[in-house]
Formats: sequence, C-alpha cells, structure tokens
Amino acid sequence: MKQLENKVAIVTGGVSGIGKAIVERFVKAGAKVVVSDLNEKLGYELVNDDTNGNIVFIKADASSAEDNKKIVDVAIENFGALHIAVNNAGIGGPAAVVGEYPIESWQQVININLNGVFYGMHYQLPEIEKVGGSIINMASILGSVGFAQSSAYVAAKHGVVGLTKSAAWEYGTRGVRINAVGPGFIATPLIEDHMDQETQKHLASQHAMQRLGKPEEVAELALWLASDKSSFVTGSYYPVDGGYLAK
Repeated sequence: MKQLENKVAIVTGGVSGIGKAIVERFVKAGAKVVVSDLNEKLGYELVNDDTNGNIVFIKADASSAEDNKKIVDVAIENFGALHIAVNNAGIGGPAAVVGEYPIESWQQVININLNGVFYGMHYQLPEIEKVGGSIINMASILGSVGFAQSSAYVAAKHGVVGLTKSAAWEYGTRGVRINAVGPGFIATPLIEDHMDQETQKHLASQHAMQRLGKPEEVAELALWLASDKSSFVTGSYYPVDGGYLAK
C-alpha cells in the first residue's frame, strides 16, 4: 500500500517550485490533491498532466480568509474528506532595510506568508480533526535566523514557526499533527528567474554542501511528515538546508 493511499491533501501555492514538487510526490504516494494558486495557466497544466483525476485546481489568494475556506470546501466536495494540508504559498517581498521598507509591501508579505497560514489552518483543522491527519507549514531557514533587508519575510516565517508550535499543543490529543519545514535556498523559479548567476553562486556558498537545494528534497520531508511514518512527530521545525544553519 502506498504511503498516502486514500488520503486527501491540500497544497497551497502548488503550481511551481517546492509546492509543485510536493503535489507530484503526494500523488505518486497515492493521495488526491487540491492545488491552489493564483497562476491559473500553470494550475490547469498540472491538472491536464494528471490523467487519473488525482488533482483538482482552484484559483485562490492565500491572503484571503474566504479563499482559504473555499479551498477546504473544494476538497470535501470533490474527495469527501481532508487528511493533509501543506500551507506553502508565500512571497519574498522587496529588499530594503526596516526604516525604508515599504509599508504596503510589509502588509502584503505578512498577509500572505503568515496570515495565510493562519487562515488555512483555521479552516483545515476542523475537517482534519474529523479523520486525523497532518498539517505542514512552510517556514524557512529564516524562521530561525535573521537576514538583512528581508524583515517582513523573516518576521512572517518566525511567526509561522511559533504558530505551528502553539497549534501542535492545542491539537496534540485531537488527532492532528502540525509541523513546520525550513528550506534553505532552493533552486526554484523564484531564484533562477530573478537572480543572476553570481548571486546564486554566493547563496550556494552559504550552505555547508555548497549548493542550492532541490524542490524534490523538500518534498521528501513533506511526504514523511504527511505520512503515518512520522506518527510521534508534532510541534517540530525541520530545516532542509544543506547545513546553512550549522555555521
């Protein structure tokens, strides 16, 4: 039997990068997956590539409480239950020191990266509690340390780790495990399309393994946390960072 056989999952921000790798790994492990994102083109491409009806796409804004409720509703309507949620949607925001950071950008980053995780969990938890399951919140190595000119992102990711730990205590005896993942710098379109080779080389050098991570490497951890193999794991923060935090 596959690890996620007969399981239903939600993955937000799931049409590219880490999110897409998680969707593909979950489907391979037997899950039915509701994918949300703002990019409809990539979303429907993902659905069309899946010939077995294992993926449903919904256009949704992670920073909207109403949209997060709709995502859960779609999972129940299409697959009858919800066992797993990966709150992955996020943005980087502009680079600026705190005294010059645009107020609107601060609000946008916090709304998507932190409020969006809360909204997701708020609607996911009652359904997952009915059947038992797992929530995986995508934090970052920057949920543990600081990073110059990224105050909103760092603050949001620290918040995700704290939210995860608090919720894990609340639901520890209610059948829902809740954990956070902290990727290092991963070779996704966000980096490859927006950073020059010199910058990418510098980022790689900050990891003990002297390379960027791969989305698939993060997806493997998400699979473990989603599956019953991690049955005694909750309230934890797992870096997948090639040794970035070891220095």
